[in-house]
Amino acid sequence: MKKLLLGVLTCCAALSLMACGKGGTKIGFIFLHDEKSTYDKNFIDAAKDACKELGVTPLLKTNIEEGEGCYNAAKELVNKGCKGVFADSFGHEDFMIRAAKEYKNVQFGHATGTKAHTEKLDNFHNAFASIYEGRYVAGIAAGMKIQEMINNNTITADKAMMGYVGAHPYAEVVSGYTSFYLGAKSVCKDVKMTVRYTNSWYDESAEKTTCETLISTDKAVLISQHADSQGAPSVCEANKVPNVFYNGSNDKLVNSYLTSSRINWRPFFKYFINSILNNTKMDYDWVGTIDNGAVEVYTANTKIAAPGTQEAMDKAIADIKAGKIHVFDTNNFTVSYFGDGVKDFTNLNATVDENGKVTGYLADVDDDGKFIGETEVITNGYFSESTKRSAPYFDIRIDGITEK
Repeated sequence: MKKLLLGVLTCCAALSLMACGKGGTKIGFIFLHDEKSTYDKNFIDAAKDACKELGVTPLLKTNIEEGEGCYNAAKELVNKGCKGVFADSFGHEDFMIRAAKEYKNVQFGHATGTKAHTEKLDNFHNAFASIYEGRYVAGIAAGMKIQEMINNNTITADKAMMGYVGAHPYAEVVSGYTSFYLGAKSVCKDVKMTVRYTNSWYDESAEKTTCETLISTDKAVLISQHADSQGAPSVCEANKVPNVFYNGSNDKLVNSYLTSSRINWRPFFKYFINSILNNTKMDYDWVGTIDNGAVEVYTANTKIAAPGTQEAMDKAIADIKAGKIHVFDTNNFTVSYFGDGVKDFTNLNATVDENGKVTGYLADVDDDGKFIGETEVITNGYFSESTKRSAPYFDIRIDGITEK
């Protein structure tokens, strides 16, 4: 009887330790919007999945402003016992750093931020992924579709115009739309692209209006986006204009959906949570890739895609993994400049040869608020994006793309 009682007590003690050490661990999450935003939904779904797999408790706070509200939310989550707190929007960063300095025994993670590698706090970390790889592959699907239109005499080569709904003229958006364009151009040499900005990450009405303008005024025959609602895709569906989505599948839009890319945040959340559970040191910057599953490209919609699209996408993915494709290979784009050695004003940090090829570029990697490039990022003939820090810093405006 004593042995049985001892066994029961030992079992209960073990269960109690599990509850405190793993199952009882709380991880807090701060989101700019809620699940109506495709951007935030992508994070929310990954956070829930990772927490469920690792047996920890997620505490979610949605619709948290990029301001004092973020700091207050972080404090509240810490006071509720969270061992880690994560925020998903660029403007949250300074408030997360403030909280990290105050609560040194809590780990703080932040997506799209730029300051972890210069702040060098043991408990503050930035994370992003090489989504430019996914956008490049999705761009191949777009380019093949437009080339099909040219081949079928649906359009002439001089009408090969793509439209892009951009949120803000930040490096994250510029890196994304440039990689998308380069993917398209790799299979359709005549393609051009017009980018229009909404100046908001999430504004369904503005995204609809911008998409309508790209189609009606700029004569775009295919649309993609770096914006967080279904605004642009809904316009494409109504007008039967091919659309390359972002942050999830849109295969229910049968008249327009071509393919999509997204960052899968599950690998980072598992890394973040496991580091907390095991008390292991985290990198200042975490970068997910197409190779480790953090960058995903959805299957091409065969009802709309040009023949051979999926095979071309699969080959590009394999070549990226093998190091055969560098998305920002400087042989594949040019920049315009005026006169001998006088650079385009948008490329003041670039060294450009007489053919418009970028041979050197100082990127603003160490974000000190001065917007001065200090880090050489041209390596072995290509722009080495997201290697000096996790967040994108490609902000070169290349030929073939017009911003409005």
